[in-house]
Amino acid sequence: MNEKQRLERGAGILLPVSSIPSPYGIGTFGREAYNFVDFLKNAGCIYWQVLPVGPTSYGDSPYQSFSAFAGNPYFIDLEVLIEEGLLTRDEVINYVWMDTADTVDYAKLYNNRFTVLKKAFIRSKHTEQPDFLIFCRENAFWLKDYSLYMAIKEHFNSVEWLLWEEDIRNRTEDSVQYFSELLKKEVDFWTFLQYKFRAQWNKLKSYANSNGISIIGDIPLYVALDSSDVWVHGDLFELDERKRPIHVAGVPPDVFSNEGQRWGNPLYQWKVMERDGFSWWRERIKHVASLYDIIRIDHFIGMVNYYSIPADCTTAVNGEWRQGPGRKLMNAIKESIGTAKIIAEDLGVLTKKVKTLLKATGYPGMKILEFGLDGPANNDYLPHNYSTPNIVVYTGTHDNETLTGYLKKKSKKEMQYICSYFNVNSKNKLTDGIIRSLYSSIADVAIIQMQDLLKLDNKARMNFPSTVGDNWKWRLLTSQYEEIDTSFLLELGKLYRR
Repeated sequence: MNEKQRLERGAGILLPVSSIPSPYGIGTFGREAYNFVDFLKNAGCIYWQVLPVGPTSYGDSPYQSFSAFAGNPYFIDLEVLIEEGLLTRDEVINYVWMDTADTVDYAKLYNNRFTVLKKAFIRSKHTEQPDFLIFCRENAFWLKDYSLYMAIKEHFNSVEWLLWEEDIRNRTEDSVQYFSELLKKEVDFWTFLQYKFRAQWNKLKSYANSNGISIIGDIPLYVALDSSDVWVHGDLFELDERKRPIHVAGVPPDVFSNEGQRWGNPLYQWKVMERDGFSWWRERIKHVASLYDIIRIDHFIGMVNYYSIPADCTTAVNGEWRQGPGRKLMNAIKESIGTAKIIAEDLGVLTKKVKTLLKATGYPGMKILEFGLDGPANNDYLPHNYSTPNIVVYTGTHDNETLTGYLKKKSKKEMQYICSYFNVNSKNKLTDGIIRSLYSSIADVAIIQMQDLLKLDNKARMNFPSTVGDNWKWRLLTSQYEEIDTSFLLELGKLYRR
């Protein structure tokens, strides 16, 4: 095992930025985010895991973003902009940002947030500030292209880039110059948003780090078709002469789905990427490593072998497995990541090649406790079967049921087995018993979903895979902190050296 890749033994909480309390419809990098860092410290935690922080598109999924590099403008805190004199309080409170404080209303955000942010942009003198010029220079690889992409998208009523006029869809030199000049002010607006996003995030991350909290960030393996990445770097993806995907990503049918999952992301042309030393991936990892202390690579097994589905198939039934870049890409990532570390999301079919690559890199893999609760006793996801400390164990992730929701569906016999396993004599004590088992396990890192600390049912579930329209909405209420016994977590941390 490569000991340099191991993470410090400790515990943390999974809470997306979008779920942080705020009066403006969605979590931001404002005061409540700092309060959450204080909560983590008071609970003895040293990790905060977030979901991807990129700008979301149709379906509101952070795993389907307009950019693999850009940040979500919704997370820019409006109170900070008021303090900076870029907004007035009346301008902010004149909008209805939500119907209920525990749910994100993405339609309201989409219709109102950018109107308010444009007022701040008009008053800003960001182009005169030295740190803005530094920001633009440090992010030159993606920033100008992304800002132009968003300006053009807005110009064409937000339709996907495949529906734009042919010249700009194909990025002819004349069309790029034409729209760059036509939409100069709009391009500057989108650049301004990224500047503010990064400035606020850097300040929050510094505060977390100064309080002993490391931030775990989540990046998808694939990028969205409707993204600046595919529009600009189309030669790196499996696209036909019309710029449409030839094959798309997903996973095959399994016990959870007879049709598998057709994600729809365009597949990389790995051989093309390899010829220039994976330069796009190097830039991506270097950028993400500047955002997070630890990077969780979603669907890590896709780097070894990935599932390819013909784009004209409506399900994942007719796909096939192909060989990924494996160690070659891992070497490029290692050379680009700096001091950040990696968690490999190795859930799924672990082939011999995947296990070999994980062992060679030394990256910690993952265990999901919920996957083990159906038994049998030799189930790899049960704590007594963990064979190495170099893992990160979760109660569940954003794609799983909450613990309470999961346990509600169990029969009396199943509940007797689960209570026996965790040595509790009451269902009311079961969640705490499960959390204790994660803390006491040999796993270097234990991550608890905030919903599980609060013992919430599936109404608070973050995502139901393969569905659209009712996901990514749950939000924490400020009052709910009082429902969590931080002394319990502190005690567990001391008992089990976390």
